[in-house]
Amino acid sequence: MTIELQMLGWSVVLGIVYVLVAAGFGTWQRGLLWNAGNRDGEPQPLDKFGARADRARHNFLETFAFFAAATLAVVAAHKTGPQTALGAQIYFWARVIYLPVYIVGIPYLRTAIWVASLWGILQMLEALLR
Repeated sequence: MTIELQMLGWSVVLGIVYVLVAAGFGTWQRGLLWNAGNRDGEPQPLDKFGARADRARHNFLETFAFFAAATLAVVAAHKTGPQTALGAQIYFWARVIYLPVYIVGIPYLRTAIWVASLWGILQMLEALLR
């Protein structure tokens, strides 16, 4: 199995972590009855940490589709190599760091980490399209 596919698999696991962390904050703040119920009506607003975890989850889901598509395309086109392996690893590790940095609230570092994850995807696309 290529490193790109391994990073894709681990990114799926990481995506589940993002979802569980955001859901955990929501359940902690809104209660188990709200989470297990039908969620009719307006939910109680999340505090800043819960809202950040939810935004981080949303941001992960926005970028993951591009990463997954780029990964599958470079593997299917047999265009994997050091550049795509590095791109996949940078995407994954940047996304690992992104969640706690976002929840804690370090704005410029959060943006730099997001840019790094985007750069990882762009490295894979560059290899695919040349």
